[in-house]
Order: sequence, then structure tokens, then C-alpha cells
Amino acid sequence: MDTRFLETFVVVAERHSLAEAAQRLNLTPAAVAQRIRALEAELGVRLLVRSGRVMRPTEAGFAILERCRDLVRDTRDLKAMAGTSTISGEMRIGAINTALTGIVPGILHRLAQDYPLIEIFLKPGASMDLYAEVLNGALDAAFIIEPRFPMQKTLTFNKLRQEPLVLIAPRHCEGADPFELLKSLPFIRYDRNQWGGHIADEFLRESGIHPVERYELDALEAIAVMVDRGLGISIVPDWAPPWPAGLDIVKLLLPRSSAVRTVGIVVTRSSPRANLVAALLETSRAAMGA
Repeated sequence: MDTRFLETFVVVAERHSLAEAAQRLNLTPAAVAQRIRALEAELGVRLLVRSGRVMRPTEAGFAILERCRDLVRDTRDLKAMAGTSTISGEMRIGAINTALTGIVPGILHRLAQDYPLIEIFLKPGASMDLYAEVLNGALDAAFIIEPRFPMQKTLTFNKLRQEPLVLIAPRHCEGADPFELLKSLPFIRYDRNQWGGHIADEFLRESGIHPVERYELDALEAIAVMVDRGLGISIVPDWAPPWPAGLDIVKLLLPRSSAVRTVGIVVTRSSPRANLVAALLETSRAAMGA
């Protein structure tokens, strides 16, 4: 059985689209369909069925999907272990949204130049979810916020950037006392259930400030736009640009605050793709240093 056909089935099942799977695999939709038909013929069952505009696994497809993922991952690991003289293969990486638009593109650009045979699958997500996926082996590495709890001994966190918390407010608040603004203006809270939001919540509690909350959400760019529209003020990390274009807001330093959000890469200590992970870490440190 050709493991490429198994990989094609997995990608179609995850993307729910022949066209998107074709783009991911650098094939034509016709070639993807041909691979699926060949796999179904070999197994003697229907694996995928069209439901409206999307492709979904059949009962038989669902039954073998996880095992197919394991086989594809094991095949990828064998190739990585065998090709020790050449750094090549696929690496699955997660990233929080602000890292995905901020520091990650520059790192990946440098990685593509230095290691052109490494293929990258990128998954956006929240820090806590990406941390769990690195822990269970679904991801090889993830750009996340540094955990504020003892990490599992199988993982390491590599710091890349520290982002101080700032108060963002409409332009007319420039020069104002941040504490006075927090006491008098509506507050847009960075979701306290998220690791970065917890740091902001901790600062407010330690400062004895109880702002009048209007909204709470886990979307930093959306928070900045809401502040620009005059819906309130907020405390957010001073994340790596770009910020949304056209904002007319000010960033005010928080008095006597040492609150920072640390962004870095969490990886496993031992992995079949250790050479790929090492290349990512080396490139990330070089890119951030530059």
C-alpha cells in the first residue's frame, strides 16, 4: 500500500475538500481523486462521501482515520531518521495568532533559505491548546506564551521575545494617567482564561483596580480596533507588529508594572524529527537576534 495514498486520504478528511487537499499536497484535484479511488479499491470500501460542498469520511473512513494518521506520521519519522545527513522532511508547527503574523513569517523566510528541503505545516491556535498538542506529539513545536506553571519534563520552552503589558486608549487620552483611565472609562478585557489575559488580570488585581468591563474576548487585533472605535480601553501585550492598519490609538506604559508576556517555542526533548526541530530553534534565535 502506497503511504502517499494514506496521506492524501488524511488531508482530504481534515480539509473536507479535494481542492484544498490538492493545494496542500501540490497536486491537481484530479490526481487527489485518483489516489482516493485507488485506496478505496485496494481496501474494498468507500472512505469519503460528498455532503453538500464538503467531503466527509464515511463510517469506514472514520474507523481508519486515526490509524492512517499514525502510519503517515511513522513514515515521516522513518524518513527523518534515515536522512540524518540531509535536513529534510515535514515539520508540524503551531503558533498563536500574534506570533503567526509577527515573528513567524521572518523566521520561516530564513528557514526556507537555509533549509529548503524542510516542509512546514502551520496550525494557529491558543497557547494552552498548542502546548497540549506538542505534549501529545501532534505538533513538533509551537510558538506560544510561556506557561506560568511547571512544564512537563518531556518539554522545553525557548524564549524569543518579551512583550510588556501596555494600556491602549483612543488618541485623545495621550498623556493621561493610566490608573485614572482604568477607573473612569469602559474596559475591554483580554480573555482572562487565556494565558496572556491571565497576566493582565493579575496586574489589575495586584493594583487593586476593578474597571467597568464592557467586553471580554481573546482576539488582540480585534481589541485594538474596538479601542480605536471608542468602545473602551484595554490592557494588552505590546505584541510584534504588524498591528491593524489605520489605528489612531496610544500605548501608555503601566506605572510600576513589571508584567510581561514572554513568547517562545515549546518543543519535545526527544523527537524523531529532532534535526528539524534543532534547525527551527537555531533559525529562530538567529532571526530574532538579527
